[in-house]
Amino acid sequence: MDIPQDNRTVDVTADVAQERELAQLIVTTLKLKIEPSDVDPEAPLYKEGLGLDSIDILEISLTISKVYGFKLSSDDENNLVIFRSLRSLNRHIQTHRVK
Repeated sequence: MDIPQDNRTVDVTADVAQERELAQLIVTTLKLKIEPSDVDPEAPLYKEGLGLDSIDILEISLTISKVYGFKLSSDDENNLVIFRSLRSLNRHIQTHRVK
C-alpha cells in the first residue's frame, strides 16, 4: 500500500537530491578532497565554509552553464546571494535551468 505524500515532502526530497547532484558537480569540477556528502548545504561557498575563491566560483559557473544550459554572469548584482551556499545556488539553478 502506497502512503500518500504531500507536495512539500516530494519537494524536499527533490531539493535534497538536486543539492547532492550539485555538490558532486562542485567536488568533481574543483577536484576537492572531500566527499560531496560533506558539503553542508547551508554553509558559505565563498571564503569561509567551503573555502572557495573567485577562480573556483568562475570554474563552477562555467560548468553550470554547460550542465544546466544557462549562463551565470560575473556582473550579476545577485551573485553574493546566488553563491551564498549550496542551497541558494541550487535554488537559482532550478529556477533558471533549461529543462
